[in-house]
Amino acid sequence: WAPGGPWRFTATSTTMTTSRTRATAMTRPIRITPMPMFTDPAAAMTLLDDFLIRAALGGIGLTLATGPLGAFVVWRRMAYFGDATAHAAILGVALSFAIGMPIYAGTLVVALAMAVTVASLAGRGHASDTLLGVIAHSALALGLVAASFLSGLRVDLTAFLFGDLLAVSRSDLGVIWAGSAAVAALLAWRWQGLLTATVNEELAQASGIDPRRERLALTVALALTVAVAIKIVGALLIAALLIVPAAAARQVARSPEGMALAASGIGAVAVLSGLWASLRVDTPAGPSIVVAAAVIFLVSLALRRR
Repeated sequence: WAPGGPWRFTATSTTMTTSRTRATAMTRPIRITPMPMFTDPAAAMTLLDDFLIRAALGGIGLTLATGPLGAFVVWRRMAYFGDATAHAAILGVALSFAIGMPIYAGTLVVALAMAVTVASLAGRGHASDTLLGVIAHSALALGLVAASFLSGLRVDLTAFLFGDLLAVSRSDLGVIWAGSAAVAALLAWRWQGLLTATVNEELAQASGIDPRRERLALTVALALTVAVAIKIVGALLIAALLIVPAAAARQVARSPEGMALAASGIGAVAVLSGLWASLRVDTPAGPSIVVAAAVIFLVSLALRRR
């Protein structure tokens, strides 16, 4: 062996050579290169801010629709109606993956079909709580069974059940805001007729308002809201985002318009609070938003009692 030369393994020097190699390997420093994403704290914070901003914008955009629509759900006692429509959305997800169509489109088609079915049953006097409960849970079970035949859907199914707000993309933001704006515009256009039909259908008919048309408007609005909300809070929690902020707003509002606006505001506060809790405590974003809304509802009850 010469200084600086390579090691040569022979039968007589195997032990010495191996020992020297181990010694060199033990004393040689090991350089570990950090991951590029964490080398620049500013870049990491920019990435964090980017997806948090998208999540906040998506949630706030959804409350533009869930606020006024949730007010009508509370006034008309349509909680099971919302459940049946939302649970059917899982069947729409399975259909979308099966035929290769966009998730929002497949969800909208199935949710609209379910909403029309339930609305027609309600118009004929058959939509009791028992029947709506059967339809809601049967639709969810049918969607889960259909999804089980699609191997590529099993991994992503949890996101559609409980939502994945932190994965909202820029294209999702466009769909959410467009859908919520359409729902808000529809409700604003039919506001007076919807209010009159909600208070008394006979009075609405005497005023020249067709209650069936107003029911259809609510049906379309609910189906569209379910379609855009499934990625934010999931099929199991959409009804909660409709009902809980509206129920909290009912405790403090003095007018129907005030209740609708307060429901949207409470929903926005719940979205931001849920996102903050999700970031700090590492909890799922969708359920955290509903928990925040429930806390606000309890606070509103306490304030009303005073």
